[in-house]
Amino acid sequence: MTSLPANASPLRQRMIDDMRMRQLAPKTQDIYLHIVREFARFLGRSPDTATVEDLRRYQLYLVDHGTSAVSLNHAITGLKFFFTVTLNRPELLVRMQPVRVPRILPVVLSPDEVRRLIEAAGNLKHQTALSVAYGAGLRASEVVALKVTDVDSERMTLRIEQGKGRRDRYAMLSPVLLERLRVWWRVARAQGRMLDGGWLFPGLDPLDQLSTRQLNRAIHAAAEAANLDKRVSMHTLRHYLPFRIMLGDMDESSSWPREWGFRSRSADRVTQHSLVTLQTVQKREQLVRRAEVSRLAV
Repeated sequence: MTSLPANASPLRQRMIDDMRMRQLAPKTQDIYLHIVREFARFLGRSPDTATVEDLRRYQLYLVDHGTSAVSLNHAITGLKFFFTVTLNRPELLVRMQPVRVPRILPVVLSPDEVRRLIEAAGNLKHQTALSVAYGAGLRASEVVALKVTDVDSERMTLRIEQGKGRRDRYAMLSPVLLERLRVWWRVARAQGRMLDGGWLFPGLDPLDQLSTRQLNRAIHAAAEAANLDKRVSMHTLRHYLPFRIMLGDMDESSSWPREWGFRSRSADRVTQHSLVTLQTVQKREQLVRRAEVSRLAV
């Protein structure tokens, strides 16, 4: 739940109540409050006194100051909630327009680069966490939220509770990834760092989970230590799974790479958007290879 300062204004309280009524995620509530606070700072007065022209000027201000398309649309969404729901004045947003987000090709690592990346992670906990993100195609928030009881070695699945969109789902678990998790579990238990039924990747205090910030720092440090010249993030590891599926490297008659191991049924959870994007990567690489072959043949 979003914390409420003792001196919160009635307007801020009303907006918080509106978000709580709709059961918006705590992180979403914090973002919306921040967006309205930034708009009020730009306006120099209470945001409920804004006009259509004020909102138009604010969007121009964000554009002129280099705000990305994604952040700009987030700002519009937060302001839309405030003016439409809290103030019941949707007509004020008539001059604010969402912008098209450029489609950017994802960074895709080679198998050797993934191996170097995970090996370069600072400790066994980070190596295992990155392996889970890579092997099961999980987001950083989903990796750190895993508990010991989420690992089902009989059904060979990982239970993901309240992932993106606040949905529960299952991710496939390969035998090799399961063995990695067992090694980490034995080491962490021997060191007293993992509690019964506790976090699979605890923080310094076993009662606390590893934070997404710590995991992101770990992958950036590993990428630097592995001398990777690509921009690597946790989402990069998620891109790799649909990329392998798209290339046809994995089908029911072939096995997954021995050192990491996957199941081809994971393809069922790859979105069409991911496949279309990654097919663009493949087509461009094919064009480059053909051009190179033609040049050498001359």
